[in-house]
Amino acid sequence: MALTKTPVCDFGKKAEDFKLKSIKNKLISLNDIRGVNATLIMFICNHCPYVKAIIKDLAKDCNDLKADGVNTVAIMSNDTKNYPEDSFENMIKFAKDNNFGTINYLFDETQEIAKKYGAVCTPDFFGYNKDLELQYRGRYKELRDLKPIHKNEESDLKLAMKMIAQNQKGPLKQDSSMGCNIKWFN
Repeated sequence: MALTKTPVCDFGKKAEDFKLKSIKNKLISLNDIRGVNATLIMFICNHCPYVKAIIKDLAKDCNDLKADGVNTVAIMSNDTKNYPEDSFENMIKFAKDNNFGTINYLFDETQEIAKKYGAVCTPDFFGYNKDLELQYRGRYKELRDLKPIHKNEESDLKLAMKMIAQNQKGPLKQDSSMGCNIKWFN
């Protein structure tokens, strides 16, 4: 596991289109998951300790954001041959165990979409306004020893996505997300 931090937000960069298989065996495109007010695209995986540390709260936040017109999609792009815990079958189990609810969980089998987005780690968050212009590329919330420091406060991600849903602009100050590097094919 190599700790990796996300780059600074490239404000206004347009979302890349995709068509990926969901855990419900449906092909899902960007337009299929686009939110009325905002869209959150996140790169996660099943085995990363950084994802595991936040996933239950993250899923709850994403499901809550639906009321603000924010749709969420999670994309898993890791090499499943060398990381079998991230297999498609385990993605289905992971989503069920963590109450994904309204979150579509998609498999980027070729890693093409992770590369198009410039995703570097899990978790890596891309928050877009209704015009699919990037407004957030920050962390979920501050962690220390894989535990939230301010447990009862709303996450940086939820606050940013609410802001984007309301005024179409994200916060100017953003702290990088960090996690395990994407497991690229050899």
